[in-house]
Amino acid sequence: MVRKTKSKSGTTLRAPAIVVGWREWVGLPELGDARIKAKIDTGARTSAIHAWEIQPFEREGEAWVRFELHPNQGDNKTCIACEARVIDSRTIKSSNGQQQKRYVIRTPLRVGDHVWPIELTLTRRDEMGFRMLVGRTALKPRALVNPSKSYLCPTSA
Repeated sequence: MVRKTKSKSGTTLRAPAIVVGWREWVGLPELGDARIKAKIDTGARTSAIHAWEIQPFEREGEAWVRFELHPNQGDNKTCIACEARVIDSRTIKSSNGQQQKRYVIRTPLRVGDHVWPIELTLTRRDEMGFRMLVGRTALKPRALVNPSKSYLCPTSA
């Protein structure tokens, strides 16, 4: 939800529904809804999740993907089996400059009391500090980021 306000000139302005910190606890309601510590990264265009055992398959003529989520940092035993329809396959350039072809899915993101659909790429993030990265495309126009704060939203999931 985006709040609409009027400026002094009468122009309608869109204010973000929520303010988030540079890291937040988030949930993915259609993917097991586990709590995941996510980095909110306006420098990244695309959102990404740490996924294992990524296996493409076909269902009723559509591309789908089966994968495992390991939502807890440093815990490779906790596992959530997931399936999602593939909406795209993209070459993503990571922060270290490497390019990787990734499956893209669409799924709801829960941040505090707010839920909205985002596009999410599936990749291994073993060496990264966070199991999930929420990029700027997923944030606008719904959220404003306060980079000096963390965990501004009530705990999700």
